[in-house]
Amino acid sequence: MKSSVVIKSNRSGMTVILDPDLPFDQLLADVAAKFSESAKFWGSVQMALTLAGRELSPEEEYALVNEITGNSDIEILCLLDEDLERTRKCEKALNEKLMEIAAAGGQFCRGTLHSGESLDAETSVVVIGDVEKGARIVSKGHVVVIGDLRGSVAAGISGNADAIVAAMEMAPSALRIADYEARCSEKGKRLAKGPVIVSVEDGQISIRSMRKGLFG
Repeated sequence: MKSSVVIKSNRSGMTVILDPDLPFDQLLADVAAKFSESAKFWGSVQMALTLAGRELSPEEEYALVNEITGNSDIEILCLLDEDLERTRKCEKALNEKLMEIAAAGGQFCRGTLHSGESLDAETSVVVIGDVEKGARIVSKGHVVVIGDLRGSVAAGISGNADAIVAAMEMAPSALRIADYEARCSEKGKRLAKGPVIVSVEDGQISIRSMRKGLFG
């Protein structure tokens, strides 16, 4: 009988090949069982993860990573995307968004925001660096982080629900756009692999991977 979850080692870490046809809830249960059974084999390790075999939404990727880490001592450092064309499109889209913000008179901040530091902006803001846990950004417009976002961020605080939050790695301790709040992991897990854009759609927070060509 064909396994719905196949784990293979690679030079960067591991690739998990997923059944493309199995209902997602059953797939989650199978992933949990597979990693629980093999937990002793893997031990306590840090590695990169590639998910293959089926198309996944950012929410599904996040749920799968939670099942893997929750049923083993594996720490996922990052999720890799083998599709170089997706990466190229992502970089192009992010550059276009930066140009849009710059043309609108946005504020640029170079360097990492460390724990305890805060940035308040009357306009959109681009941080060229990381935003560490314990740091804070508040903006009336968009917030774009060219680095890891692990602190708290509030965009569109003047009631602008069209504002977006984007980051190369999205793992905020708190995130809000206008009056809408995202549900963030207390353990600092990434919301999705690679560059991510968060916006408000149909009255709720939407999390999208820019690698999948969904920017803008």
